[in-house]
Amino acid sequence: MIMILLSGAAVLSGCAGADKNTAADNPSVKEDVTANTDSNADEIRLTVKDSEDITIDSAGKYVITGTAAESEILIDADKKDEVQLVLDGLSITNKNRPCIYVKKADKVLIKIAEGKSDLAVTGDFSKDGKTNTDAVIFSKDDLTIDGPGELSISSTDNGISGKDSVRITGGTIGITCTGCAIEAHDAIEISDGTIAIYECHDGLHADKESDETVGYIYISGGYININAIDDAIHATTDIKIDAGDIVLSGAEGIEGTVIMINGGNIDITATGDGINAAHKSDNTVPLYEQNNGSVTIRMSEGDTDGLDSNGDIVMNGGTLNITGPLTFDCDGKAIYNGGIIIENGKETNAKTMR
Repeated sequence: MIMILLSGAAVLSGCAGADKNTAADNPSVKEDVTANTDSNADEIRLTVKDSEDITIDSAGKYVITGTAAESEILIDADKKDEVQLVLDGLSITNKNRPCIYVKKADKVLIKIAEGKSDLAVTGDFSKDGKTNTDAVIFSKDDLTIDGPGELSISSTDNGISGKDSVRITGGTIGITCTGCAIEAHDAIEISDGTIAIYECHDGLHADKESDETVGYIYISGGYININAIDDAIHATTDIKIDAGDIVLSGAEGIEGTVIMINGGNIDITATGDGINAAHKSDNTVPLYEQNNGSVTIRMSEGDTDGLDSNGDIVMNGGTLNITGPLTFDCDGKAIYNGGIIIENGKETNAKTMR
């Protein structure tokens, strides 16, 4: 397997496992790399090739294009380095490892250029030492994804995984997977873009098993459509929605400890709980609070709750429209200060509690 190592504007190359071998030491490899790079003061351009990896070890802007199988883009830079990847009509299909792996950096921005890029992993993911690199895009550091183009991700496990925070600020992203479509330990933040998630186990999932103080989700814009097997949106601590058009389908629509709706249009179809403010973190008391926005919940028949809170429910404004056999279940106080509540087609501005 060939590895292309990029360090600033210098391009080095060698075989995997032979890091000391530079392009100057191997003229034949240098010629191969030069044919696939076009660097200038602003960016370095690369074309992926079958069975060749690209390793980036310093800050900069890297434009990646081409079609390849068994090719990984590895970012292994300094902890202070900020790296920008531009996916320009990129297509990578791997069997058992990420297409993009951020092993070390300060921050990484993945910019989707106009047009379409495709990333896929078709087999069982392998480990990198003790690290389960189990996503098509796997990052150990802060990751931001922006548009304006389209990115399609197909995975046998997770789609995008960040061990710190994952931010989406634009672009059109489609994910099909068997695990979590977008997961992060610290936070998931979405401010713009179009996100479509198909039949993944969880859609958005923010959680760190060893730390109940992290794992929140903040949505302030964009269009999000999630079809999940389990939870469409799941967080350990807080879920805050200020704006956006959000369509959710799953066993549970939204599950977290504190759920706050300040705006947006949210449409939920669920077979368990439409919204569940549960004891996911012992550091916070469960709460559902709605101050504005429109929330529509449609529940299937059976032992289902439209809105379930293990703590309080506070309705200050907006519209909450629930259709189902059990509209509300509250273990704490139900406080109505304003807004519109509709239960099974009838405006009640009250709560029917179990």
